[in-house]
Amino acid sequence: MKFDPSPMRAPEISEKHTLSLIVDNEPGVLARVIGLFSGRGYNIDSLTVSETQHDRQVSRITIVTTGSPMVIEQIKNQLDRLVPVHRVADLTASGSAIERELALIKVRGRGEDRREALLVAEAFRARVVDTTLESFVFELTGKPDKVDQFIELLQPLGVVEVARTGVAAIGRGAEGL
Repeated sequence: MKFDPSPMRAPEISEKHTLSLIVDNEPGVLARVIGLFSGRGYNIDSLTVSETQHDRQVSRITIVTTGSPMVIEQIKNQLDRLVPVHRVADLTASGSAIERELALIKVRGRGEDRREALLVAEAFRARVVDTTLESFVFELTGKPDKVDQFIELLQPLGVVEVARTGVAAIGRGAEGL
């Protein structure tokens, strides 16, 4: 048996990162950004897009993705090279981002389950935005893990449907992207 002198490599740890991009607001830009991810086998956990400066025709794309530090760095570099992309910021690396998500959760329930759903909603400061005799629709805004916890607690009570906006994020402090 021969000894292999090559060092053993520890498996790379995956990290979740929130990336924010400032891009031209024109047809095809989102497709190019998404194409970069799909073409290289990267996954997008969350994606939000909206025009932020109408007069300059600029949009902000917020992407949550997971990968090793090397993969995240690769993604940032490749995004930065796309022509319609003006700026790429890793809000996770900066360590000072505010992240929020909006969710609408429809819960079916009668009797004691209805009461329990309302108590859970109150604890999470969720709003009732629609109600019938057999269901509620709750609106919840917060960090993605708070939304996850809320949905998890409501599952045994009869979650019928969930709609989530995806993560909106912005850095803290006076500096802009």
